Amino acid sequence: MTLTDQLPAAAEPDSLLDAFVDWTSGQGIDLYPAQEEALMEVVSGANVILSTPTGSGKSLVATGAHFAALGAGRRSFYTAPIKALVSEKFFALVDVFGAAKVGMMTGDSSVNAEAPIICCTAEILANIALRDGKRADVGQVVMDEFHFYAEPERGWAWQVPLLELPQAQFVLMSATLGDVTRFEKELTHRTGRDTAVVSSAERPVPLTFRYAMTPLHETLEELLGGDQAPIYVVYFNQASALEQAQALMSVNVASREHRDRIAEALGDFRFTAGFGKTLSRLVRHGIGVHHAGMLPKYRRLVEQLAQAGLLKVICGTDTLGVGINVPIRTVLLTGLTKYDGVRTRHLKAREFHQIAGRAGRAGYDTSGYVVVQAPEHVIENERAIAKAGDDPKKKRKVVRKKAPEGFVSWSEKTFEKLREAEPEPLTSSFGVSHSMLLNVINRPGDAFTAMRQLLETNHEDRPAQRRHILRAIAIYRALLAAGVVEELDTPDDDGRSVRVTVDLQFDFALNQPLSPFALAAIELLDQEASPTYALDVLSVIESTLDNPRQVLSQQQFKARGEAVQQMKADGLEYDERMELLEDVTHPKPLQEMLDAAYEMYRQGHPWVAEHELAPKSVARDMYERAMNFVEYVNHYGLARSEGLVLRYLADVYKALRHTVPDDSKTEDLTDIEEWLGELVRQVDSSLLDEWERLRNPVEDDGAPVAPPTEEPTGITANKRAFRVQVRNAMFRRVELAARRDHDALGAFDDDWTAQDWAEALDDYFEEYDELGTGADARGPHLLAVTEESGRWLVRQTFHDPEGDRDWGISAEVDLAASDEEGAAVVRVTDVGTFD
Repeated sequence: MTLTDQLPAAAEPDSLLDAFVDWTSGQGIDLYPAQEEALMEVVSGANVILSTPTGSGKSLVATGAHFAALGAGRRSFYTAPIKALVSEKFFALVDVFGAAKVGMMTGDSSVNAEAPIICCTAEILANIALRDGKRADVGQVVMDEFHFYAEPERGWAWQVPLLELPQAQFVLMSATLGDVTRFEKELTHRTGRDTAVVSSAERPVPLTFRYAMTPLHETLEELLGGDQAPIYVVYFNQASALEQAQALMSVNVASREHRDRIAEALGDFRFTAGFGKTLSRLVRHGIGVHHAGMLPKYRRLVEQLAQAGLLKVICGTDTLGVGINVPIRTVLLTGLTKYDGVRTRHLKAREFHQIAGRAGRAGYDTSGYVVVQAPEHVIENERAIAKAGDDPKKKRKVVRKKAPEGFVSWSEKTFEKLREAEPEPLTSSFGVSHSMLLNVINRPGDAFTAMRQLLETNHEDRPAQRRHILRAIAIYRALLAAGVVEELDTPDDDGRSVRVTVDLQFDFALNQPLSPFALAAIELLDQEASPTYALDVLSVIESTLDNPRQVLSQQQFKARGEAVQQMKADGLEYDERMELLEDVTHPKPLQEMLDAAYEMYRQGHPWVAEHELAPKSVARDMYERAMNFVEYVNHYGLARSEGLVLRYLADVYKALRHTVPDDSKTEDLTDIEEWLGELVRQVDSSLLDEWERLRNPVEDDGAPVAPPTEEPTGITANKRAFRVQVRNAMFRRVELAARRDHDALGAFDDDWTAQDWAEALDDYFEEYDELGTGADARGPHLLAVTEESGRWLVRQTFHDPEGDRDWGISAEVDLAASDEEGAAVVRVTDVGTFD
């Protein structure tokens, strides 16, 4: 039975509360006092601001709020800051209320959008609030992680629903809200409902704090020996987290018996080359790594091993403060400073408490522990002084180690101040955009009155409000000048005195804000005559996606390194080289065409100026280099960021599938799409599996689709995608042959050594001056495939300058080995002329 089945016949506050408590009791859950107080206020119809520590059961209160709204016949919305948490909550609520009662909206997909309970990102609800205002079918709003209200770039989305949905009941939740007096008064004034603040400093699992003056490895050994594991060692960058995890390999973290249990739990889990091999060694010693740059399957594995109590130490970044499901007993912070993108600064009280609050597991631990390390140079200095003892002469001779240059230090006083401090008051981050104006103008009624109300009653101070008003006026004039909106002589039937003149496609399932521009740009390409059409469409799509900064940075680094070598070979002086290097950047295919098209498109669609066009080549670069995922990651040294690379490639694949119309897809483009989708699935199927589950979340019988429990099918199952992989593997050899890189070619095959390649290619280049590697050389007509049982026989023809097409590479593809390896296993059998 679902919780929906527990709804009482009469939706009175007492009966709703009793029914919910009966359900929780049946689940073996006893409500904490703060939970009970919050639920009593919710069922009575009051707004609730719930500020209780991490692990105090705020999610259960949210579930009770949805239950109360369902019983009262009101539509409720749950919002979270990131899509991963939205989808996680969606499936959890489906389990509780049944698939028919729960829907979801994200920027990528819409599932059961008319359901009475909706999970969505804060931005989705904000746009609904702007478009429909008090007419919106929103009876209740549960906003999780409400401290994101203060985020500079996204805080507007947490504020707009408070301003525009006076008909709704609000439940605002976070462990680190600070002073909420303003919100209490504001909600009561705007909604006409009482607002209850439910707060508690008492944690179900109390925390013990201490400041460690011992080196990190000694602190860890002490914690491990004191039964305070699992320990989460917090760093504020991914590199340091991995380095520390590897350094712990010399410490006896887990016993032989414990390591055997880990090996049994891992079973036949497949670790791929690169970071996967590193992680395999670490987890088998009871050490985990957890950060956003990892592949999802690796993060999930670490979480599962931690939940089973098999990992003693986990080294990771502060992402654990945003709902990451890693059960831990002790949080060990290696520092109290972080780089925020602009400067290195001390942690804010809110950040400190978000991280510290992850310690201690309700139902498992009776106490949680938070340990903060002193700076390394301070520890070394204290030890040197202690070693000198009471001898004044020895003390004077102690050479104190200085902090590294630019180091922002902290002390025990910093620690004490953060521990005692309340989270900072949330500050407004309101902003005005083209989409905000267009949403309000599209709303029935007087847009000017609605916009004035929004601009003059938001939570900004008066000078900031004036700046927003001036920006709104400028945006409105630009929309008028572009003909996107027009003023009416008399109001229309819906009371509008100004209206939008174009189809904004707000409900069109496009993955990115610039997807409509991509559709227009694709029409500029020559589908019939251009040999690079398929790759150019790929470049258009890539230009509309967010930049994967680490990848682009490594591309630029490598390009500059190669440019320097070439300039040295050309005899350029140092100063001239440095000047020329300023112009060397990551690859940007079609930049001039795309920039010109963007400027023209923007004249008629001014709002796209809020979204930066970013020409780049990652998926195209991988395809043109004929590399598989592991080769590409290794080529650019991206092992620590392979999760980012894969997420980006998944976004490219989804955008190709959903944005490019069928009549714009050629056979070559469909090949690329299939290759890209299969590549992502083979590396880590969870990204696309999750997407498919969001698009098709229930089986025919209405039950939620379970997450996959097995590895994806073999790579050879999708013949079209596998053929592209084989073509890429063969063409990779062609490219190396064109450069006469005999050593790299020899590394591919045991049967064809560098010497064999050198002899074969010497014969070719005696006959021809060059070996083509352009678009024509890559064409499918130059690859012949003969399918046999268990193998493919392939022949890659060279693109010679005379057009003779009588040279090439013959090879055998082992299908079973390819499935086992997760990549095309190719064995060259001959290089030379056709018989």
